[in-house]
Amino acid sequence: MRKINFTKDWRFFLGDPVTKGWHTPDDSGWQKVDLPHDWSITLERKPDNPSTASGGFFTNGRGWYHKHFMAPTEWQNKVVRIQFEGVYMNAEVRLNGHFLGRHPYGYTTFSFDMTHYLNIGGKNLLRVCVDNQAQMNSRWYSGSGIYRPVWLLISEPIHIAEHGLYITTPEITTDLAKININTSINNESDQTETVSVLQRIISPNGTIAGENKTITTIESKSHSCIVQEVNVTYPQLWSPETPFLYRVETLLETNGQVMDVEETNFGIRSIQIDARNGLVLNGKAIKMKGGCVHHDNGILGSASFPNAEERKVALHKANGFNAIRCAHNPPAPAFLDACDRLGILVIDEAFDCWREGKNPYDYHVVFDDWWQRDIESMVLRDRNHPSVIIWSIGNEVLERDGRSDGAKIAQNLANHIRKLDNTRPITSAICGVWDDLRTWEDTDAVFAALDIGGYNYQWQKYRSDHERCPDRIMMGTESFPLEAYENWRSVEELSYVIGDFVWTSMDYLGEAGIGRVTFDGPDFKFLGDYPWHQAYCGDIDLCGFKRPQSYYRDIIWKHGNPLYIAVHYPIPEGKTATVTRWGWHDVDANWNWQGREGQIFTVDVYSAAPAVELFLNGKSFGVKPTGETEKHIATYNIPYEPGELKVFGYQQGKTIASCSIQTTGKAVSLRLTPDKASIHANENELVYVTVEVIDHDGLRVPNADHPIFFTTSGAGILKAVGSGNPTSDEMYVGNQRKAFRGRCLVVVQSSGNPGEIQLRAQADGLESAVITIYAH
Repeated sequence: MRKINFTKDWRFFLGDPVTKGWHTPDDSGWQKVDLPHDWSITLERKPDNPSTASGGFFTNGRGWYHKHFMAPTEWQNKVVRIQFEGVYMNAEVRLNGHFLGRHPYGYTTFSFDMTHYLNIGGKNLLRVCVDNQAQMNSRWYSGSGIYRPVWLLISEPIHIAEHGLYITTPEITTDLAKININTSINNESDQTETVSVLQRIISPNGTIAGENKTITTIESKSHSCIVQEVNVTYPQLWSPETPFLYRVETLLETNGQVMDVEETNFGIRSIQIDARNGLVLNGKAIKMKGGCVHHDNGILGSASFPNAEERKVALHKANGFNAIRCAHNPPAPAFLDACDRLGILVIDEAFDCWREGKNPYDYHVVFDDWWQRDIESMVLRDRNHPSVIIWSIGNEVLERDGRSDGAKIAQNLANHIRKLDNTRPITSAICGVWDDLRTWEDTDAVFAALDIGGYNYQWQKYRSDHERCPDRIMMGTESFPLEAYENWRSVEELSYVIGDFVWTSMDYLGEAGIGRVTFDGPDFKFLGDYPWHQAYCGDIDLCGFKRPQSYYRDIIWKHGNPLYIAVHYPIPEGKTATVTRWGWHDVDANWNWQGREGQIFTVDVYSAAPAVELFLNGKSFGVKPTGETEKHIATYNIPYEPGELKVFGYQQGKTIASCSIQTTGKAVSLRLTPDKASIHANENELVYVTVEVIDHDGLRVPNADHPIFFTTSGAGILKAVGSGNPTSDEMYVGNQRKAFRGRCLVVVQSSGNPGEIQLRAQADGLESAVITIYAH
């Protein structure tokens, strides 16, 4: 099957265009766009937008896309399908005026057969209506539009079905792995054919590890499944530490003529789970250091570029995570590809609700009609990814307490997944009940349908539930950042608790201010008012910068830096600070408080050492314990004076670590740091450039908030500008952004042409900065 990128040269219209019909080729008033495209991120946020704080006050609405294309004569007698990786939401697709189909769910991949409506040898018009105007339909920022890539799938009448390969590894030893390959073949021709299927396995080093050839007969207008076995000697096992990937090359022939070729990556690995041994991967017990992740790509909105998805995964890996829960929907294929390559375990989740809705227009509207098709889309697409180790059928669904046939729905969903893939356990994320008529024990019936019990914010129930249900395997599918210590200790101490997933590991748009510090007293709102638009609860902020809670997690996970100095921001006079349940204290490694000399500042030291001693300009403020009793935190009250705060970590009286922060000089210049020096010259390639305001010594000035202006020249364009400021009312498109705590981020996109890309940053009163990136 040929897979042709179909993302270039589309036209977009926001609203409903005046047209004489679906087939009208008029482009007047339509904007030229390339996919992926999220129109919401490009529009002004407004406090009265119907998306409300849940959607980050972004503008949604209804939009239309169309694309003119030629259908070459070589497509004659071929099968041609159009595949959409993701459209948010309520997509309707027509080709040359003919209705191909609709797809309500915004997060699953879908395709339509275009064969019979193509104008072979002539012009064609594909039109897509995307309807996201019925609000509210999401509890977070969804984005709007064709936000993931689109592909043309071209095949012979006899071909491998879409997502038609299913690879499992039922037997693995040190010396041998048995690989089962189930190939689904469609014969759409008018005659019965004899077909040969050659499966060749390519090892991580590029050599042939094994092969099998089978000959079979497939009747006209029918479907057949071929099961083959290939032995691989001395297999290299996939794991987070060793993400070895094998590849299956499938060759389909009829009468010596090649009908189809497909390449599929997979990994050889085994999974076992039980309450006694927990999660065992390749014969070794493993605990999941996890984070929940929404689908958006920060300042890009929901637009899914391979570079953006890979960066998201790489940031998790660099910050100690070995697992990600996709909340609360199937992720982009490029995200899973990156998890395969980099070694991250994945919980692949289907839905945020079932029949009972959480918003007026969310998935519950179509659940009964569409759940089976959407489950199939998720499982058939993703089941060959070695990174995917658990399926999840839902998140905090209202039916979790047994109402509305909840136990039956859970069993139906789980059983349907098991028909499609019986190699992975199934979970659902379950939180406390929201109904005074029900108790926590009422969730047992839904738990019974699962292989792993997902616990959202319920670590206190692990031990008592184990006494009631000793065979139940548990994991913290969501946890509060401020309870990181308690959650991780539970994972370490209890064999039947296999991991913990913080809400969240990476910040996201929407659920505005769920992680904020508020001064509104005990009756503060769940979400923040405009201009709050980021959740502000991630270990990693919207730009990918590490936040203080991530440094604390380093301590309890024994990863990265063993010490961190967290200075509390001053509280307004007469106010009391309250950290929301998903938040973290408003702290930073910042000792720039000029004008507040003598004022007492609260300073926390996060420490992996048993004790610490904090100094200000050489003056000791005492030795304090930072062991398990103190949850690895010591708190000091320090009168501010400019200079250096330095902390030493002690073990048995000996210094084992140290770190310091200091008052910086005046901001004098800008610094640009790209995440790569060169890129491929195609439109999918992105460069992330960190922008910092620095002093004479090259130190970032943490209270700098200068407006910074950007220009590009050469073979690239400004794709996005942004910061981790959750209350900024600036746009994420354009050429300017204020620094937030001394930095911001720019995304540069290749124009598709080779050559130099020059990015310049400038701000009033600061020395400008220029970098060159090479596209080849």
